Amino acid sequence: MTHQDTLSTEAQAPAVASAPPAAAIEEHDVSTWITKEAGNRRIPFDRARLERSIDAIHAEFPQLDAADYKRSVFGFVERKDAVNADDLVDHLIREAEARVDLTAPEWEYFAARLYLRRLYKRASRNRFYDAEQKYGSYVGLQESLADRNIYSNDILRAYSKEELQEAGRMIEPERDKLFAYNGLYLLATRYLATDNSRAVFELPQERWLTIALYLMQDEAGTGKGGRERRMQLVGEAYWALSNLYMTVATPTLQNAGKVGGQLSSCFIDTVDDSLQGIYDSNTDIARVSKGGGGVGAYMGYVRSSGSSIRGVANSSGGVVPWIKQLNNTAVSVDQLGQRKGAVAVYLDVWHRDIEAFLDLRLNNGDQRLRAHDVFTSVCIPDIFMEAVERRGDWYLFDPHEVKRIKGWYLQDFFDEQKGDGAFRKKYEEAVADERIGRKTVKAIEIFKRIMVSQLETGNPFMFYRDEVNRKNPNKHAGMVYSSNLCTEILQNMSPTRLMQEIISGNQIVTTKQAGDFVVCNLSSINLGRAVVPQEGQGDLITDVLERLIPIQVRMLDNVIDLNDLPVPQATITNQKYRAIGLGTFGWHHLLALKGIQWNSPDAEDYSDALYERINYLTVQASMELAREKGTYSVFPGSDWHTGAYFRDRAYNSPQWLELAAQVGVNGMRNGWLMAVAPNMSTAQIAGSTASIDPIFSAFYYEEKKDFRRPVAAPGLSLETWPYYEKGAYKVDQFASVRQNARRQRHVDQSISFNFYVPSTIRASTLLDLHMTAWREGIKTTYYVRSNDIDIAECEWCSS
Repeated sequence: MTHQDTLSTEAQAPAVASAPPAAAIEEHDVSTWITKEAGNRRIPFDRARLERSIDAIHAEFPQLDAADYKRSVFGFVERKDAVNADDLVDHLIREAEARVDLTAPEWEYFAARLYLRRLYKRASRNRFYDAEQKYGSYVGLQESLADRNIYSNDILRAYSKEELQEAGRMIEPERDKLFAYNGLYLLATRYLATDNSRAVFELPQERWLTIALYLMQDEAGTGKGGRERRMQLVGEAYWALSNLYMTVATPTLQNAGKVGGQLSSCFIDTVDDSLQGIYDSNTDIARVSKGGGGVGAYMGYVRSSGSSIRGVANSSGGVVPWIKQLNNTAVSVDQLGQRKGAVAVYLDVWHRDIEAFLDLRLNNGDQRLRAHDVFTSVCIPDIFMEAVERRGDWYLFDPHEVKRIKGWYLQDFFDEQKGDGAFRKKYEEAVADERIGRKTVKAIEIFKRIMVSQLETGNPFMFYRDEVNRKNPNKHAGMVYSSNLCTEILQNMSPTRLMQEIISGNQIVTTKQAGDFVVCNLSSINLGRAVVPQEGQGDLITDVLERLIPIQVRMLDNVIDLNDLPVPQATITNQKYRAIGLGTFGWHHLLALKGIQWNSPDAEDYSDALYERINYLTVQASMELAREKGTYSVFPGSDWHTGAYFRDRAYNSPQWLELAAQVGVNGMRNGWLMAVAPNMSTAQIAGSTASIDPIFSAFYYEEKKDFRRPVAAPGLSLETWPYYEKGAYKVDQFASVRQNARRQRHVDQSISFNFYVPSTIRASTLLDLHMTAWREGIKTTYYVRSNDIDIAECEWCSS
């Protein structure tokens, strides 16, 4: 362990040093008292000690104006009779934050140093070690928190005391200095392990190390040297996390190594068209929500309003009542009181209830037909977009009636080629069959309703089902009907169905046919750190991706085996496909660091090249894992196996052809590999920009309860300002579409891709954005985020 900090322990709460004997201080000699322990203890304010503490931090940031900062702080303290020690530290932090601007963004790191001192001091007090060491015994932490039922016993069971001591020596306290204040505060208050009173025990580097140990616990195997190899992998995982080169999904960050909770972010269920299936899905979604997961629910099999039930016409209430049930589940089964559950519902654009579905989140109309707490998403085939283009008719069907008359569901087909395929043939067959009832509408009118809802509520999300299934590497084993809460996960789906219930004595034995209940196992590369040129490297390969991605894929793969999922069919699906979702964040941060304008062709070219490289390394890592541990169970016949995956993406270089051949021989460990999630929280922790989104603004003020805090873009400086100057609502959204289309070719699943538009946008421009996204081969789009800004400033949408 390295201990290079020169600051004293007392500098962590600088004005609360031990007082001289009480007899030595007369009451009238002290102008300000520092109070501690709920006011039960007080000591005199020592201005010189506080100044030394501030100066010690300032030595790291000599470019900052510490004189004015100290004047403000001393003025705050010395005009009061008494100041609480915690309030003093809060004021020190707030004063530092308030000085963040374009010319002095380093104040954010100054504030982080102050907050780190507080964490070190509190942890040392609770764990009984000298705060000058910063970090205490890691073995002691594991044992103490396991005794308190905060940590699980998994790590203590899997590793010897000597191994945990070795792991403790890996900790690098200096890496705590990578945090800006906002990210450090979020990590400390939401993710670090505390006791029930929220007392500080675990510190940032111990969270990274605990995640590394937990995810690598089963890597020892039985072979010679397995334990040494496992500790090497622990070291690699810790290196990746502690340097902020990557982050794990928030459930993994929150729960790894702790008691309870699962490790995956999102789930996708397919709701069966039966009373049993609908209520079973509701129960499963409640169980997922209880465990902290978000859910996507595909409703396309559920019969429409007015459909028959057991042969009785006009009996069904359609999908809206069942969606309202899910809405109530999302609200009532919250995530440990921290936030309400999150459910996205998907419906096909040919479903007869689509119009009522598109109105679900509107604020006007009959509120008995509204569900304001779910997120809506529309599944769209190519033939619908073609009908919108030509302003043609569109037909809405009841899926139950189509199945009863034709013997198949429309949603079970897709167009294998752009402009031709099974879906449009089945759709036209249904249109031609006069036995099937239908409602005829103009396709453009449906799209208008989509856009009205998007501008008012941000929903529905868009799911382009034909492109999704054409590019599905496991189409031999199923179909993708919808996506998840954040539109980046695309995996095979099917409903779970009740087979039989048998009474056996006092027991009821239920048998179900498990469907494909999708699980998202996510982590993300921090492009703002992992792809930044390293000092002294010149024009050589200057990132850490070749070292990073293999350990990241291994960590994700291990999540699959370690996860304690709340729904049994999710465990079955997880083991069947071993799907992972390696993503990225920090795209705008990276463009600014490299001096590339968002709207430029260079940004599109760079997006193409970078994501191809990330994809190549990810495929290679999964192939190597398959060589070591075996392939996922339905690899034979997949596009990976046949080589169609590589051919469909025009991967024709010698490097790619060689990798394709290796995959054909060795297999793939994981059925799906890449997905780019929104990851706003983890990007904030890692000090970068979210996902592939543009920043909101290079510099703005965030309103808090009793103050305004400035927020600066990551790495903001006079050099990066020109590349940040246009925020999300001013960058060209068509340029964003083109960037994303180039990126999408290399992402086998999808990307959480937002549109940022003014609320005054012309309907024709918003329609053109959607049409361009579809034509460019984008698989899904996420929110339409509208904002009131001056339309004259919106260059891209004013022409």
